[in-house]
Amino acid sequence: MDFSVLELDEDLTAFVKEVDAFLDEHLTQDVLDEEWETGAGHNRAFHRALGAKGWVFPAWPVEEGGAGLDPLRVHLLDRELRRRDAPSITKGTTGLSVAGIRAYANDDLKADVLPRIARGEVCVCLGYTEPDTGSDLAGARTKAVLDGDTWTISGSKMFTTGAQNCQYSFLLARSEPDAAKHAGLTMFLVPLDSPGVEIRPVHTLGGERTNVVYYGDVQVPDHYRLGPRGHGWAVLSEPLRAEHGIGRDDAHGLAEINPSGLTYFHTLERLLEHTLHWAVTDVRADGTRPIDDPLVRARLGQVALDVEASRNTPPPMGRVLASELLIRASADIIDLVGPKALIGRGEDGALEDGVIEWAHRFAQGTAIYAGTTEVHRNIIAERVLGLPRYARYPRGA
Repeated sequence: MDFSVLELDEDLTAFVKEVDAFLDEHLTQDVLDEEWETGAGHNRAFHRALGAKGWVFPAWPVEEGGAGLDPLRVHLLDRELRRRDAPSITKGTTGLSVAGIRAYANDDLKADVLPRIARGEVCVCLGYTEPDTGSDLAGARTKAVLDGDTWTISGSKMFTTGAQNCQYSFLLARSEPDAAKHAGLTMFLVPLDSPGVEIRPVHTLGGERTNVVYYGDVQVPDHYRLGPRGHGWAVLSEPLRAEHGIGRDDAHGLAEINPSGLTYFHTLERLLEHTLHWAVTDVRADGTRPIDDPLVRARLGQVALDVEASRNTPPPMGRVLASELLIRASADIIDLVGPKALIGRGEDGALEDGVIEWAHRFAQGTAIYAGTTEVHRNIIAERVLGLPRYARYPRGA
């Protein structure tokens, strides 16, 4: 990443003003309130408005439904969307699935789906985790059985965030029950309006909604298969690398150093901003402000250092660090501010509109998102440090 100061010329300044005007019009208080209330990570009208501008995938060529923006404008657009807290979770899962669709879908399926994704009409969720497999994605038990040109898919997926917003699931299923664990999998792009699909909400401590999705003998034409039969792990590998922030492209010097921890350090940055506002505006009984206390300044300074450490540690280490520093710092801020920091949004006396209370709740789940921190420690050990895989012993040994 290039750490030099970015000077905006007239054209770039005009672009930022265009983005802000768009957000003023479409990212309304109603949209933000809906996100607070539902934790859906998506607003359909706002997403379609982005699509109409070509800003769902702004770097894509105009002829493919994007806006053809250069890397700097893409960076500025992303920055403004984050700064204004635009709902983005379903946009993110859709983006992760696109690499697999582009590389492995048949030409007719790509021609149908990709333009609608770019226009904001179609979203995709990730059908990976299952109730009894956790982060062991290759242990998938959802079955896919081929009869003629139609697959019957049966099983269930857990933590399918955004399924209620989406038209398709980027689904991993076991098609070869007698094959080796990683060799018996096939990927599908399953239409979620298919008979037999049932989406049930799971509401989290952090206020987000995720889902369990049941597939009850869902009939899926072979047209929706991604890649060769039994090669699902290869299809899944590139989206997983992107989700974990491995192999990022930074030829332009603008990419985040820690993309897999971005949501976590952005939350920590937001938490610090609101806590600083409390520290300089709250007046104690003796007439002083919290910021006047050198101990308060030191503790907030530590959080500021945590933000920068999280931002500048590359994945997979950065994913672990960003989550753990958010958990630690959010608890420290609750301790620093005191009991009123625990009052939730909408309640009498809520501090900073409940952001401090929310951030502390949200932090607790980040150790399991996109693969647990334990899984990422294994990745660090094996792929970064070159350590041998941990020993597996037979039962009873």
